[in-house]
Amino acid sequence: MVQPIRLGMLTPSSNTALEPIVCEMVGGLPEVSAHFSRFRVTEIALSDKALGQFNDEPILEAALLLADAKVDVIAWNGTSAGWLGFEADRHLCDRIQAATGIPATTSVLALNEIFQRRGIRQFGLVTPYRGNVQEKIIWNYRQAGFDCVAEQHLDRQVNFSFAEVTPAEIQSMVRTVATAKPEAITTFCTNLKAAGVVDTLEQEIQIPIYDTVTVAVWKSLTIAGVDPARVQGWGSLFQDDSLVMTEMQSV
Repeated sequence: MVQPIRLGMLTPSSNTALEPIVCEMVGGLPEVSAHFSRFRVTEIALSDKALGQFNDEPILEAALLLADAKVDVIAWNGTSAGWLGFEADRHLCDRIQAATGIPATTSVLALNEIFQRRGIRQFGLVTPYRGNVQEKIIWNYRQAGFDCVAEQHLDRQVNFSFAEVTPAEIQSMVRTVATAKPEAITTFCTNLKAAGVVDTLEQEIQIPIYDTVTVAVWKSLTIAGVDPARVQGWGSLFQDDSLVMTEMQSV
C-alpha cells in the first residue's frame, strides 16, 4: 500500500481560488491529498488593521488544527511577506515547526528560493494589489537583490475580489510585463486564478512564470518527498530538473 501524503495549506478566509486550484493540481497524484485551515483575511492594505490580520497567533492556531490531521507539511499559501518583509515568513515557519513538529514553508519563501537557485535577478510582477502595496513588494525584493523590471497591478483592496479577476485579464497583464524581457514573471497573489494559464503563457512568451499558489505546492511536495515532475500541465517549474533533483536529494 502506498503511504498517503497530506499537504496542509493555511488559507486566507476570503480566498476562493487556491483550494480548488491546489486540489486540481495534485489530482493526478493518487497518494496525495490537500487539507486546508483558514484564518481571517478580508483586505490587503498597509493600514494597521489590515497588517494586523497577519499576526502570528491566529495563523498558529490554524496550523495547530492542520497538525490534528497529521499532515506532512504545512504551507502558508499566501503572499503577505511580500509587503511585511521576508523575515516575517521565516519567523512564522520557525514558530509553526516548533509548535507542531511539522516542516513549514510559505509561498514567498518558495518563490525566493526558486529565484536564488535559478540565478534570477530581474523579474516581472503581476498582482491585483493597490499601488502602495505593490511598491512595498518591489522595495522588499530590491533590498534582497531582485530587481522588478516591469509590473502590473489592478489597484484592488478587497481580498474576495481578487478571485473575480478573469484569466483573460491575468494573461493581458502577463503579456504586458513580458515585453520588458524579465528573466521570470511572478503572478503574486494566491487568490488570483493564474495557475491554470501558466503552462500556455510560458509556451507563448518563452519566459518562466512562477505563480504563488504553484510554488507553494511545488515546495510542499518536495518537502513531503513527492517528485514534483509527476505534476503535468501546470508550468515548467514542475519539470525543472535543476530544481527537482537537488531538492529531492535534500529531502
